[in-house]
Amino acid sequence: MNNSKIWLSSPHMGGNEQKFVQEAFDSNWVAPLGPNVNGLEKDLEGYLGNQVHVGALSSGTAAIHLGLILLGVQAGDEVLCQSMTFSASANPIMYLGATPVFIDSESETWNLCPIALEEAIIDRIAKGKTPKAIIAVHLYGVPYQIEAVRTVADKYGIPILEDSAEALGSSYKGQKCGTFGDIGVLSFNGNKIITTSGGGAIVTKTAMQKDRAVFFATQSRDSAPHYQHSEIGYNYRMSNICAGIGRGQMEVLDDHVALRRKMHAFYVDLFKDIATVTVFDAPNDDYFANYWLSAIVVEPNSEKGIDREALRLAFEAANVESRPLWKPMHLQPIFSKYPYYGKKVAETLFEDGLCLPSGSNLTDAERERIAAVVRGFFVK
Repeated sequence: MNNSKIWLSSPHMGGNEQKFVQEAFDSNWVAPLGPNVNGLEKDLEGYLGNQVHVGALSSGTAAIHLGLILLGVQAGDEVLCQSMTFSASANPIMYLGATPVFIDSESETWNLCPIALEEAIIDRIAKGKTPKAIIAVHLYGVPYQIEAVRTVADKYGIPILEDSAEALGSSYKGQKCGTFGDIGVLSFNGNKIITTSGGGAIVTKTAMQKDRAVFFATQSRDSAPHYQHSEIGYNYRMSNICAGIGRGQMEVLDDHVALRRKMHAFYVDLFKDIATVTVFDAPNDDYFANYWLSAIVVEPNSEKGIDREALRLAFEAANVESRPLWKPMHLQPIFSKYPYYGKKVAETLFEDGLCLPSGSNLTDAERERIAAVVRGFFVK
């Protein structure tokens, strides 16, 4: 029996990536600009629709950083941020010397709670500090409550930075994630739906915003025959080689989404008769989730030795990778001193939740190994 490692979410090549990379070598475009960069941006703009403009960058984190700059965030400002997320959503707030204010999740989509969001805004304004931006995340590819969050944001005139790092291919009422915010963010890290080996993109409403982002991403070089800089810049542009990988990956994006959704359906079926496990699912048909990672919540039963951690260790013993949900930012040592609004939805999800292998390249044999662990664990 093959007992090789089953990964949570490994890269999945489509076949044509090398063609685009070879073209970069053949034309000597081995630089952070070139035909593949331009091509990937156009491919993404066509895929996302809604007349957006896309700038290819070195990471999704870079996109969040530049997005906050475009929204005018400066040192001393406050930025509202979903607490249940990866730290890359929050770190760029600190890069700018701003203050993160963390917001709890709601239980339907596990994303930014509109009620806690408004409570935070009212309280921060009462304390003399109107927040400068809102970072809302589509967790594990399930869209946040788009309309409710936008209603609160518009009521107080606060722009939304839409962290769609986990949600390329997801949509709400037919509109692609990445296009709802005032600024959008994508990630092409190695474990995402598609990858450029590392990389990301910023999604803007206007060409002027994109040009401004690319200006910052290329060291803020002024228009001059010599190197002249009037603003602080960053080395954030995507390379032509990485973009070539991305162009090949775009050809299989919809296939990868379909395969991730197939994995989610596999887990729904696997756990359907296990009453103590709930599979994370989109609330209704308005939400189309890519299910970048399939996740479950395990109801603890101390008498039977059943909880999230015991199941994770059972998977680990079988050489199957699983992972607790994102530990909320307000519980992280580096962020624990910053304001937090809400109850304990995110905290409870973290305590009881587990992400399961979700890759688009998992085989039937690997699915059977996963099922065997589940059957053996819950039969006990």
